[in-house]
Amino acid sequence: MEDCIFCKIINGDFGTEFVLENEYAVVFNDINPKAPVHMLVVPRVHAASLNEVEDKNLLGELMMTVKQAAAKAGLKSYKTLINTGKEAGQEVFHLHIHVMGEKK
Repeated sequence: MEDCIFCKIINGDFGTEFVLENEYAVVFNDINPKAPVHMLVVPRVHAASLNEVEDKNLLGELMMTVKQAAAKAGLKSYKTLINTGKEAGQEVFHLHIHVMGEKK
């Protein structure tokens, strides 16, 4: 989607440094962190929210990417969050998973 900020990040338009990337997703640090470590796991395919995704394989791959990113960041415990819809606090309408924690 041409006006989606996350699609632009995925395409390299802003030179965002990825913490991790694979064929399904990219992971980068949140620009407005709510925890000492706050990353976003963003699927390469555009879906406005979790409600738009029908691909079970993609959802599984995203969760495995969460696990890999947390390990790479040195997190043993972490919180994940998916905001779905404006009323739930979703601000960017491209599915993304927040991964938040603190290195111990």
